[in-house]
Amino acid sequence: MENYTRGETEEVEDVYPFDVDDAVQMRITQGSKIRNVMGFAMKKMAEKETRQITWNGCGSSVTKTITCAEIMKRKLKVLHQITKVRFKRTVEHWSPHVEGLEPLKVNRDVPAISILLSKDPLDSSEPGYQPPGNFAAFWQDKTKSDKQGTRRPRSSKKPGAPMDQADQRHRRPKRNKKPQGASNADQNKREETPSTAMDTASKES
Repeated sequence: MENYTRGETEEVEDVYPFDVDDAVQMRITQGSKIRNVMGFAMKKMAEKETRQITWNGCGSSVTKTITCAEIMKRKLKVLHQITKVRFKRTVEHWSPHVEGLEPLKVNRDVPAISILLSKDPLDSSEPGYQPPGNFAAFWQDKTKSDKQGTRRPRSSKKPGAPMDQADQRHRRPKRNKKPQGASNADQNKREETPSTAMDTASKES
């Protein structure tokens, strides 16, 4: 593709997997700001006539779409959820900048996700269904596991028990100290002068 330049990108008409006409349709893109999107969505869900909302995103915006849905579930703990994962097709147009080449049309299938949140009960036999309240339970278990993982494991050894090989490797060896008498004798030898040595030799002779 060195001789081509990418031009316009078109999205093939996507059919939402949920057959809900009165639901609020939220479409998340890569440039969507979660704060602005959540402010509008929470206002719509606060209305009595709004019973359902869908969160839709594809490609790099899938993670942000899931984040928005989970934030709403945490604030409104009575929502039923159904998640659908699929692929969405996009068409890329590439224009050549070298003579003799023809324009290209590239079809790409990118992952997409749609999340339906409803105040009213949904079909629990539907694949991807999650009942209300499971979000809080998930985060409670996650918090407990994280706290247990950060604790330092206590040693099961009793005082005075023999060390294993790993402990012996990490323990620094003690330096051997010379006896005090030996050090004094060596010091006396160093302080002995040549004249004293000669006097001692003459007396022995």
